[in-house]
Amino acid sequence: MRPSTSVLVHLLGLLCISQCRRSNAESTIVYHKDQEVSYQGVCDNSIETFLSIPYGQDTGGEHRFKPPRPYVPQPGSVIDAQTNGPACPQPHGAFSFPLYLSNITDISEDCLHLNIYRPKGTSCNDKLPVMLYIHGGSFFLGSKDEISIQPEGLIRRSVGMGQPVLAVYINYRLGVFGFAQSTALKSEGSENAGLRDQRLAIEWTRDNIAHFGGDPDQITILGQSSGGLAVGMQIMAYGASKPVPFQRASCESQALEPGITGHFTLDAMGDVADYTGCNTSSLQSAETVRCLRGLGMKQLQHAQETTHRDGPGANIGDQWLPVVDGEGGFLPDAPSKLIAEGRFADVSSVMIGWCEDDGNYFVGKPKTDADVFKFFTRYLPAMTHKNVRRLLALYPASDFSHSPSGDLPAQTYRAGRILRDIVFTCQPIHYGQAIAKAGGDVYLWDQNQTMYDEILTSLGTPGYGVIHTSNFAYQFGNLSHYDIDNFPYHPNESDFALRDHQSSSWASFVKFGHPSDARYRTLKGWQPGVSQEDDVDVYVIGGPHEGLFAEDGPGSGPVFAAQKLKERCAFINSPEIIRQLQY
Repeated sequence: MRPSTSVLVHLLGLLCISQCRRSNAESTIVYHKDQEVSYQGVCDNSIETFLSIPYGQDTGGEHRFKPPRPYVPQPGSVIDAQTNGPACPQPHGAFSFPLYLSNITDISEDCLHLNIYRPKGTSCNDKLPVMLYIHGGSFFLGSKDEISIQPEGLIRRSVGMGQPVLAVYINYRLGVFGFAQSTALKSEGSENAGLRDQRLAIEWTRDNIAHFGGDPDQITILGQSSGGLAVGMQIMAYGASKPVPFQRASCESQALEPGITGHFTLDAMGDVADYTGCNTSSLQSAETVRCLRGLGMKQLQHAQETTHRDGPGANIGDQWLPVVDGEGGFLPDAPSKLIAEGRFADVSSVMIGWCEDDGNYFVGKPKTDADVFKFFTRYLPAMTHKNVRRLLALYPASDFSHSPSGDLPAQTYRAGRILRDIVFTCQPIHYGQAIAKAGGDVYLWDQNQTMYDEILTSLGTPGYGVIHTSNFAYQFGNLSHYDIDNFPYHPNESDFALRDHQSSSWASFVKFGHPSDARYRTLKGWQPGVSQEDDVDVYVIGGPHEGLFAEDGPGSGPVFAAQKLKERCAFINSPEIIRQLQY
């Protein structure tokens, strides 16, 4: 006879174990003794998953834009954690390879939920290291349930290493719902709501993850693209005046971004307020905020979709950005100033990296010098034309060739490399140098292998190279997630080998704080890449020239020899250009 759910929950709570049991489907139960609450999740052959656990309350109505409120479950309740739950408000059907493989169909302002993934059979005494992932999507799209970032492959790899890890994935507010800006919002402490959501989710993890078998003293936060920017912001949150609820961090394809001290988001805010008719007095007024709070979710979402422009530069999309909200706020000063003053968390170990061709997919198809100049004057509106010309002169067109198929002109690769260096490479290196000087170990990487080539060709966009998100399939150990929608799916032996090595390295970083360990099938020879003297070494991941190389000079190797990273980053990271990049 199978015991009743209530009896089983009581027994599991006493024994501090969980058990996968079959009803209509396999389920698992965790009893949270402090809360007197049980969580019912889902089992498969090797992973137990708890889906859409609320960490924050509904953010709609009068609570729109405001800091999140912790969710406190009723004692004695059973929380059904077996379905994905809603995403935060965003456009429906946001499938857009290579950025997303999921279609968003269910959205709600009651979306501050998180997922927990752990090896089957984990008990609350296991103290597994925790990987907390913050999804990307330009702070406009995405969710914890995006197919391409799911962690099951990495968790299975960690179990195979004998060093199992646990993962937490979070939702947070996006677009106008999470990054609305105005003087009235600043005065009530309601700017940077999306970043505050993330912080609450990290704190929930610290305070509750032990009941699921995680170690609250071994939390590594990771994020990619705007998620990487979010990780960068979490490291410098509150100017390091408050303790941080994590120990290590990983910024992937972003850590900072131009425009945070500019007007991109305020302009987007004005567009939304004008479209809805809420801007009747002043964009900065409390009246405008009250009007926006009074709108239905669908009405406000429709307004931001209708007025959304692809960012300050074509196809870049980051209109909604963090804002400096002053002393006592989440971001008390410009990120560049916080970095210069060392006002960031004392993290022991950080991974920072990019994809070799991270910028190519975002620049359109410029064909001439004039096209490239126009793109960057639009993208960097505070940079003087003189300095834009100086920037472009560091990347002469003669350094680049058109694609073999002729589909992409040389100027596309030129613009893509400039954009890569500004957003995905040089700014992160600058941040990493500051962390290294403060005593943290900084591991730099350059993804130089992709399994997207055939897929991009099938979509009519060949030749873009190792583009944004190319690291996902390997680091999460999930090549098969791309075997969908009639995509050509022909991974080769090197793809499977890199999957095993790269996911092992990420698991090693979460467990030990370093990505290379001779005891396991990790990437070999990966050492900290930033010295106290600002010498920079980068680990090239995948491709024919894998290994640790200097950014320039005799030790740069074939990948970096022609990239002139030291010279180019010195210009991009100079004080004058940092001011004009507006961060």
